Parts: sequence; structure tokens; C-alpha cells
Amino acid sequence: MASSSSLSSSKDYLIQLIKRLGTYLTLKMSNIFSISLQKLDPRSVGAVAGLAVAIIFTFRLMRSPAAPPRRQPKRQAPTTSTSAISTQSNATLMPSGVSSSSVDLRAQNVVDEFFQPVKPTLGQIVRQKLSEGRKVTCRLLGVILEESCPEELQKQATVKSSVLDVLLEITKFCDLYLMERVIDDESEVFQGSNGHILLITSKTPGLFFALDKNVLLALENAGIFTSGGLVKDKVLFCSTENGRTSFVRQLEPDWHIDTNPEIVSQLARFIKYQLHVSAVRPERTAANVLSSPSLEHFFGCD
Repeated sequence: MASSSSLSSSKDYLIQLIKRLGTYLTLKMSNIFSISLQKLDPRSVGAVAGLAVAIIFTFRLMRSPAAPPRRQPKRQAPTTSTSAISTQSNATLMPSGVSSSSVDLRAQNVVDEFFQPVKPTLGQIVRQKLSEGRKVTCRLLGVILEESCPEELQKQATVKSSVLDVLLEITKFCDLYLMERVIDDESEVFQGSNGHILLITSKTPGLFFALDKNVLLALENAGIFTSGGLVKDKVLFCSTENGRTSFVRQLEPDWHIDTNPEIVSQLARFIKYQLHVSAVRPERTAANVLSSPSLEHFFGCD
């Protein structure tokens, strides 16, 4: 806009200048024509005529409108025949048996593999789920063992194969205690050298020893004492459900895992986190109590 206005003002100034020159020449020519024509020679007349023609031509040239700017020709899209020829030439340059689409597909696969998110390991999942908790207490029946009641332990004890990997990962970075109730009405407390309650042993050692031996043997055969960081002194037994509650409160773990809803409810205000293992999803009793059908399901390993 600024360049256009400046060009217009320059033009007007030049036109005014030519008009003044024309007025001056008109006066001069009138003075010349006022002289007798006999005194004029042909050379003078020709000079005056040429000057007039030059002035008129210059004036018309300056008055003519400026030519509009030339537009750049639009680039036309390549025709079908041109694209076909280009595709054919590209195909000719490609090695035999290899098409451009297959090359693009390979390149895309390489990019997808490069940017594919890294799948976390089981150890990373366990640490994340446990919120970096360092001490865990866990019930054996229904969680670690296939058996679901103390009566079944009189015959045998079987470790769940599906929970073994998770259990081994927990023992790698957590201080794990396993505990269970056994059938015996008479019991007494036995305290280990480290100050923790390690065992509630029976006054009828025959029955108690059989239950203890079945569970420990099953854990040993599963490799928990060799592959994991668990020791036999951290497998605890008691004769009542309240005894398991006492274990947990004295150990003060970051996590407790149990199947008994009453124990979970009682410990909710004392333990930071709890996992209630139940086949039927229970109502959430507290914000720090989570639920899962199994321990391995909680860590995504079922």
C-alpha cells in the first residue's frame, strides 16, 4: 500500500511539470507565430513541429496506466499418464521381486518395533504394586497353598504353581513372613533369638510336627528356600485366627495378605496396605484394603 501511494504522487508531480512546460512552450510558440510568416524559414517550422510531437508523445506515455503485474502460472497437477510413467520408472529401478509397498511395510515395521513400549518385568510390576513396601506378611492357605482349610494340611500341602514366580519375586526384595493356623487347642509361644515371634508350637508335638513338616516340605520342594530369600524361621504357625492377627501386629509389615475378612477388617487401622484374596469380590471396607481373586491375579500373572 505505501509503495503504491508513493508511485501515484510521483506521477502527479511529473504530469504537473509537463503541463507547465507545455504552457511555457505555448507562449513561446504564440510569440513565434505572431512574427510574420515570411520571416520563418522551413528549418524553424520543422523544429517547432518536432518539439510539439515529442511533448505529446511523452505526455501520452506518462498518462497510460501501469501494466498489471504478471501472475505466476499455477503448477498443474501431474496427469494420470505422467504418474503412471513415474510409477513405472520407479518400479523399473527397484530390484526384481521387491515392490515399493513391501519396502514401505518393512520400514513401518522397523519404526513400530523401535517405538514399541518396553514391557515391564515381573520384578518391576511386583515392586510397583507393593508401592516399594519392604516387609510383607502373608497367609498360606488359599493364597500360597492349594489347600483352603487346616484340616487338609493333615494329609498334604501343595504350593500353587501359578503363584510361585510372584512369590519368588517378592522374596527378592521384601522381608517376607508366611503364616498359617493349624489344628491344635493347646499351644505356647516360642520366641526366637532375634526378638521376633517365630513359632507357636504345640504341646502335642506329634500332630504339630506333622502339619509343620508337610508345609515346610512343600515350600522346600517348590524351591522357595533355595531360589528365593525366604528362610524356614519365617514360616510361622499358630492355633487360632487371633494368633495370626498377633503375628501381623507384632511384625508391623507394610503389606498383609489374607483371605479372612474379619482379620482384614481388624488390621485395617494398624497396617498400611492389605490385600484381601477372595473369589467373590467383597465390599471395600477401607481405603487401604485392596481385593483380588488371587495373589497372582493381583500382579497380572494368572
